[in-house]
Amino acid sequence: MVDENTENIENLNEDLPTVIAEMEKKCKNNPDNVVAFHHLGLVYMKAGRTEDAIRSLERCLEIDNQANQPMINLGAIYFGLGNLEKAQELNEMAISAQPDHSAQAHANLGLIWQQRNEMDKAIAAYEKAIQYDPKLATVWMNLTSVLTMKGDDERALKSARKATELEPDSGLAQNNLAVALFFSGDYATAKTHMEKAKELGYSVDPKFAAGLQEKLS
Repeated sequence: MVDENTENIENLNEDLPTVIAEMEKKCKNNPDNVVAFHHLGLVYMKAGRTEDAIRSLERCLEIDNQANQPMINLGAIYFGLGNLEKAQELNEMAISAQPDHSAQAHANLGLIWQQRNEMDKAIAAYEKAIQYDPKLATVWMNLTSVLTMKGDDERALKSARKATELEPDSGLAQNNLAVALFFSGDYATAKTHMEKAKELGYSVDPKFAAGLQEKLS
């Protein structure tokens, strides 16, 4: 299994070439250390070395075929490359490997189904992710967007409120809530959240802003 306390590579501030060299040495000296190869794969991802990242993460799975976090990260790479079939396969493998630690894998499947315009399947996947981890604000945001597109205004509003509760400083969450409020008919409150989204640096759709202003006139 991969160590759940895996280093947060996104916050890595050290010189990447130096870190990569150190991690490559660690992997060479510990060829069966799944955590080391996982860390190396993540640093390669951050450095934009996609092929090297794929090799490192695949090595993780050779060492431990139940290591679901490398599966999830490898799936993210393939999603970015547009290979949705491979991304789906890896996330489903991650869910099978560790069902109780599969929130992110279900969330990723939601993105895959959304990309394929399979909105009902996307909703089901997002809801499954939330079932395992209800604090995933991004998943609530994605769920809001899909429910809005489906015209499920009541559920979209509930989802949007939850997203802003979890992440009030997210411009996307505030914009999603503004849109959901608009479709629920609460135009004044929608404007408040639209302005908040702007303050947070979110680029609000000019057509939405104009439509809201028209409703308030």
